[in-house]
Amino acid sequence: MNEILFFGLNKNPKIIKNEPDTITKISIQFKFENENENENEKQIKQISSSYFGTIFLFKNGKAIEYLNENDSNQNPHKIQIENIQKVTVGYRNEAILTPERNVFVKGEDINPNNPNKFINISRLIRDTNDRIIQDIVSGRDSIYLLTSNQNVYGIGSNQYSQLGFDSEILKKTENPILMMKNVSKIFSGNTSAHVFLLNPNQELFGSGYNDSRQLGLGESIKEISIKKLTQIQNIPKGKIIDIQCGYSHSIMLIENENSKRKLYSCGYYEYNGLGKNEDTYEFTEIKSYLFENDEILDYSVGSFHTLILTENGKIIVFGNNGYCQLGTGDIKDQLIPIQTELPKLRFNENIYSYHVSCGFQKSFLYYSPPSFSNLEEDLIKLFRRKEFCDISFKTENGEIIEAHKLILKYRLNQNQNQIEKLQEIISKKSIKESNQIFEMIYSNNSKINPILYSEIKEIINSNEKIEETIKRIYLNENENENEKDFIIERKEKQYKFPKLILIMRSELYRGMFLSVTNDTSNKVTDYSELSNKSFQIFEYWIYSNQIKNGIQITQEIIDELEIGIDYFQLNQTNPNLFDLLIKKSNIQNLNQNLNQNQNQNQNQNQNQNQKEKEKEIEKEIEKKLILQIEKQIEKKKTDKCGFC
Repeated sequence: MNEILFFGLNKNPKIIKNEPDTITKISIQFKFENENENENEKQIKQISSSYFGTIFLFKNGKAIEYLNENDSNQNPHKIQIENIQKVTVGYRNEAILTPERNVFVKGEDINPNNPNKFINISRLIRDTNDRIIQDIVSGRDSIYLLTSNQNVYGIGSNQYSQLGFDSEILKKTENPILMMKNVSKIFSGNTSAHVFLLNPNQELFGSGYNDSRQLGLGESIKEISIKKLTQIQNIPKGKIIDIQCGYSHSIMLIENENSKRKLYSCGYYEYNGLGKNEDTYEFTEIKSYLFENDEILDYSVGSFHTLILTENGKIIVFGNNGYCQLGTGDIKDQLIPIQTELPKLRFNENIYSYHVSCGFQKSFLYYSPPSFSNLEEDLIKLFRRKEFCDISFKTENGEIIEAHKLILKYRLNQNQNQIEKLQEIISKKSIKESNQIFEMIYSNNSKINPILYSEIKEIINSNEKIEETIKRIYLNENENENEKDFIIERKEKQYKFPKLILIMRSELYRGMFLSVTNDTSNKVTDYSELSNKSFQIFEYWIYSNQIKNGIQITQEIIDELEIGIDYFQLNQTNPNLFDLLIKKSNIQNLNQNLNQNQNQNQNQNQNQNQKEKEKEIEKEIEKKLILQIEKQIEKKKTDKCGFC
């Protein structure tokens, strides 16, 4: 059974069927209605909620939604979209992102003819190179899309210029429009009519509703709507981790040079989750003894209230509490942070797996174990399969735990003594703690158990991503020849790969190697249909998830590899091989066109210079002729005069 605590207004939509329609004065253990037993056992991945709807997303990629309908029962609906990666709910809209980078949305300002029907808007982006969507964020009546090319598109209402355009010119759009290029993150809120965009240089831009100075532009900027994206000045020092927006306030999470996380807010204070008892025109720190010496693990901003979860298990709340959404058991507003007391949690020993989520006049506290990328998930699966492990460690009780030497070799710092140091640490741990240590090494995720992670962080390469680890294995292929355990054959030549690398890239190999029944230890795959150049691309991509530089991508190569991509089921990675091929080909064609244009311009310039030189020569010749004629005329005059 999932652990979800609900507190707030049990209406608009009604979340818990057998509870009163209005205020729930104490937190309630949430139970899904009209779901079978298997559904109840699914783990929650994300909760997103606003006034008209609430969506629960499960770890298996399925989702259910509760809607604010006239139906008095207000039963949940299963969303008929499979394999969902992220959901986001606005005041009058919903958006869904899938691993295939499709974005399905619904809302009055997006599809007025059928506002309750999800439509795929990914293909509505005119630039085909921008159709790989990395992230989605809902605002009050608008939705924002971030592409792999770091471009942001907006769709929906622009009533307050929240799409970065003058609202008098563009009131709304049913097609995604380009808002800004070179963006790394988008920030908005479920009832927010303002938006923030952050570029890779940590420069922040904002536009939209600013009636309460919620954009943090300062006291001198008093316009109700900021009609175009404007850079936000006087940002607190440190790295911007997140910004969440309420109706008329904003809260920013900053990580300073000491890796300490602090919260800053701006906007209108009364009835809002600002954390202060006065208006703030720029982002200023929220100070409280409750989290001054505590690490902030998670926070969420609703329309008018805020929840904070700390490392010591505190739930700190402030803002409007008219419907008990702060979980305090009363309806008294809290302008400054206070701690709320909640029932003891079933997974209380692992506070790092809890999250908070605020909607419109409601709040959730829920348990969700860490999520990993496909690569990280497969590394964990490999760690749990003994047949892929080739190095043993003893725990404090003499129990044996096995791991994969090749991964440890590259995940640990490049020092021969690191495995010995790891063995020393494992020898003092239980089997449960040892498993957590290896899962943190494999996944590079410290949140599994931060206390244990502090003991191993000195011996692991914590800055390296999984992709970089795999690529280093490829670059050191001669050194690792004995650690490659699967043969790919092409044109009577054999190539060796580690099985775990193939598992991470191909659904075909994943099913083959992770099968419980099939013995695949000696299987050989024939790749003879691939040309030398295509196989070079395939081999490099298997390790690095990148296209090797210096190879000209032709349409023949794209067609050849497209067949292989389908056969070996290589479409699950992000970005996938086909997208990379198309992108690389487009870049090469663009460069080629640019070079041709440059050559043409050079030729035109040379011709122009030649013509100008010829004109100058002609002028010089003309001058000389004129001088000669003038001399002849003078000579004739002189001769004539002398004769006289």
